[in-house]
Amino acid sequence: MSSVVVIGGGVIGVCTAYYLAKAGVKVTLVEQGEVAAGSSYGNAGLITPSDSLPLPAPGVLSKGLAWLMDPASPLYIRPRLDWDLITWLWRFRAAANTRTFRQHLSLLQVLSRYSLDLMKQMVAEENIACHFQQQGLLIMYRTTGAWQEGQKLAQQVAEFGVTYEVWSSEQVMTRMPQARPQVVGGIYYAMDAHVDPARFVQGTAQRLVNMGVTLATHTEVLDFERKSGRVRGVHTTRGTFPADAVVLAAGAWTPLLARRLGVSLPIQPAKGYSITVQRPEGFPELPLILDEAKVGVTPMGDRLRFAGTLELAGHSLAITPRRVMAIRRAVTRYLDVDPDAQPLVELWRGLRPCTPDGLPLIGRLPTYNNVVVASGHCMLGMTQGPGTGRIVADLLLERPPEIDVHPFRVERF
Repeated sequence: MSSVVVIGGGVIGVCTAYYLAKAGVKVTLVEQGEVAAGSSYGNAGLITPSDSLPLPAPGVLSKGLAWLMDPASPLYIRPRLDWDLITWLWRFRAAANTRTFRQHLSLLQVLSRYSLDLMKQMVAEENIACHFQQQGLLIMYRTTGAWQEGQKLAQQVAEFGVTYEVWSSEQVMTRMPQARPQVVGGIYYAMDAHVDPARFVQGTAQRLVNMGVTLATHTEVLDFERKSGRVRGVHTTRGTFPADAVVLAAGAWTPLLARRLGVSLPIQPAKGYSITVQRPEGFPELPLILDEAKVGVTPMGDRLRFAGTLELAGHSLAITPRRVMAIRRAVTRYLDVDPDAQPLVELWRGLRPCTPDGLPLIGRLPTYNNVVVASGHCMLGMTQGPGTGRIVADLLLERPPEIDVHPFRVERF
């Protein structure tokens, strides 16, 4: 194989291009905007094998029905007549059971831990300045019921080799002095890490240039050149790029590309928000998840990021002020930190690609054997990016992947 076109300049795309280029393949990376312009830019930057959970968890539907009526809730589905969304929700319902949850939890654990090892290797070998830290993750709870449920979940995750510590409110306060007295306890996962996602993706992209990869940014894909059951080229607003193989790694836009090849991928765009402020003096180098509010808090050098919410509203990037305010209010309930009192760096929103069963789509298209899909990672793109990139490179180079990828195959739907 002499040339591959990778479509998508987020974490999955740049990691795929990286491993292909390392193997000596000629790679062109096509991105409709700037590198890291999508959900890889402003996400929480958490690398969390401990929190690699399938989105359709048991009981989430009952919560979702209540949340559906509240546009400020952690999960909001904007009501609309959309057959793709209706089909997606039906499949989501089918996957939201204990048996499927446990099966998919084990699969996501393997991929996430594999990917974390590769990210550590990439950052070290390529000297990528991205504030990568392996300081663990603290999940904080305001209610005893949620804390007890968190401990039950921690026991399940521990079956796959993830260690954890249950912290009292006093222990939480010792490690995180900004915690409010209303926090009843926490669970600490030492394995987890965090990173500035944009700097990781942009830093990797710079290494790609040094490796001879062609970066075609601000380049929109128009169509594909097909011949004898294979894609031979990618037609774009900047000309046609010939290809021996193509990788669809465009995040929430991947289904739109696949549709041009006559393939329907069950990926829904899920809008998330983040608020980045100047890091308050004395805030520890320890990322948090505020459990009941589903908000992540991540230190990134001299900045602090608050990220959360999941909104199924199509490809709209409109900012809903109530959802932003919900993140701000959540932070002040757990921490003696007021996001509004810190200098604002950036308010961001982006679309994350979500599959109905919570597993990513990684594999060849049945109809075009030289096209590989790498998308649908839900909120785990940063956690699973390097691992997915290595798997895709292995598939295209006819090398056996180091982990079992059969459960992630495209044709499972």
